Amino acid sequence: MPTPAERKALLFLSVVLTLGGAVRVARAVGSNSDVDPAAKAAIARQIDAVDSVRKHGRKKKAKKPKRDAPAIPAIVDLDIASAEEIETLRGIGPSLAKRIVADRDSLGPFGSLDGLQRVKGVGPKLAQRIDSTVTFSLLPRHSTTDDTRSSAAPRRRRRPPRGDTEN
Repeated sequence: MPTPAERKALLFLSVVLTLGGAVRVARAVGSNSDVDPAAKAAIARQIDAVDSVRKHGRKKKAKKPKRDAPAIPAIVDLDIASAEEIETLRGIGPSLAKRIVADRDSLGPFGSLDGLQRVKGVGPKLAQRIDSTVTFSLLPRHSTTDDTRSSAAPRRRRRPPRGDTEN
């Protein structure tokens, strides 16, 4: 059996709950908020669209147009293209495209198909396959490991030693 203090607390809680519920009911019944006519019209259009779909069934997917001629592949510049663009080439997947970009970023632009073949996984057959769909816009970076001199650098001639010629 509850004590008199517990009875008062239970009575207080029940009064608070009853009044809270009554206030909510009064606000819901007493509020006459006008709904925006544009919002009402939009909801009506949505309901009509849903009813139309339910009545006629799901929409059929649009058929893809038949290709009369094969599409002309886009030309990809391998010296500046992203991995996603390189993936569009025939015979190059995501991992090879990432390797091509990584090689280009670390060693510089390719400049030609021969330069592209330095990438692991790109051989003569793949280079021949993508030859018509790629281009190279940048000049390749010269390797610093070459011992041969560049043809652009002038060579100094050695002069023959001056000799004392007395006649």
